[in-house]
Amino acid sequence: MPITLTSRPAADARPVRAVHANGVDGLAGAARKWAEAMRFTGGAGSVLVVPGPEGDATAAYLGLGSRAKNAAHEAATALQFGALAGKLPAGAWSIEADGSAGDATLRALAMRLGGYRFSRYKAGGEESPDEAHAEVFAGDGADIEEANRIADAVFLTRDLINTPTNDLGPAELEHAARALAKEFGADISVITADDLLEMNFPMIHAVGRASASAPRLIDFTWGRVDAPKVTLVGKGVCFDTGGLDIKPSSSMLLMKKDMGGAANVLGLARLVMASGLAVRLRVLIPAVENSISASAFRPGDVLPSRKGKTVEIGNTDAEGRLVLADALALADEESPELMVDMATLTGAARVALGPDVPPFYTADADFAARLAAASIAVADPVWQLPLWQPYAENLASKIADINNVTSDGFAGSITAALFLEGFVEKAKTWAHFDVYGWRPKPSPTGPVGGEAQAIRAIYDVMKQRYGGRS
Repeated sequence: MPITLTSRPAADARPVRAVHANGVDGLAGAARKWAEAMRFTGGAGSVLVVPGPEGDATAAYLGLGSRAKNAAHEAATALQFGALAGKLPAGAWSIEADGSAGDATLRALAMRLGGYRFSRYKAGGEESPDEAHAEVFAGDGADIEEANRIADAVFLTRDLINTPTNDLGPAELEHAARALAKEFGADISVITADDLLEMNFPMIHAVGRASASAPRLIDFTWGRVDAPKVTLVGKGVCFDTGGLDIKPSSSMLLMKKDMGGAANVLGLARLVMASGLAVRLRVLIPAVENSISASAFRPGDVLPSRKGKTVEIGNTDAEGRLVLADALALADEESPELMVDMATLTGAARVALGPDVPPFYTADADFAARLAAASIAVADPVWQLPLWQPYAENLASKIADINNVTSDGFAGSITAALFLEGFVEKAKTWAHFDVYGWRPKPSPTGPVGGEAQAIRAIYDVMKQRYGGRS
């Protein structure tokens, strides 16, 4: 059952008591007997609804698992509250938890996130507007408006990634960006098909020209012209066959998520605009489908780029960095104060850190430190990997300025970041995020499927730096 957050407890609200694994022993009376009968031990994410004499739910318990050992564990503990979604009966509830249960706003957000379902393609799967909700007071200090803003941004990201490519190709991704821009009064323009060549975006054109849905560069701006410039660039490869270096069928099964960078950027843009941060926001999304046809670009081709560098194609399945490079070059031309790019770029990042922890790269030590701290505070994990310059020589080409891949197969995420860094010169701070964009296992905050990664941590840093209405 979905959860609606309330700013104050209802008079008839029933308690939801948060207990750690070792706190179950403190239960007494009927609650203790019921917990024993139901084998409730307070394990992380477990929920026990306690019935009264008439069978109605009178209370509930949420298991938090072991007590937090550090700040990161404490913040993650708050996410266990997402398990209440779908398990609390309808009606009014009030959370009873101490500081060991994490931040109240994060608890509220977790409850919203835990109620997410992608049911667009299931018969009768859409939520009815008349469906009863559990109405939950998350506790004193919870910022309900902020929790709802963040949840809306995460849901936008998840919905976009979960939508299959037959309903979300480059044209439909443009429509989604236009809808978001219209909602917040942003200015938007799109360069499509052969106009990309005329406007000097040759690599975006080359990667997307084989598809029936034309390649395009989506560009929208919002906020005061004189505010600090913040630019977000998202990889919008709506499906990736690998091109002529075709992927095996098993590797294509999740390629609808290869636009996960664009989806995360749109979610982050929604947060920035909904919160009214005092920035001049620009969003750039190269939207393409890496398809196979007579016009597909080839291994061994040498492509020009917007920046003027020539790029030898060592592998057509390393296409995301090509479209990002043209977009980054454009973004860099106006010397933004902060430029962030997000992309589902390499399998090497997953090998290094797994699906839950995206690596990020930046030369700005202060930004990296703030981001690392924010990621712990809001339980949105990221981890910095080095822009190790000696590896850049592995991208050398004998006939062009650079190759799009290395020949040794080592440090794939790092060398991809180094490739992109070569197209950035003027931005004061640049950060690259190699996200997975997918949750392979269910958790209290969401089912298997598309996932927003790093945007809550980035937003937290941006709030500290650019707080205030634009």
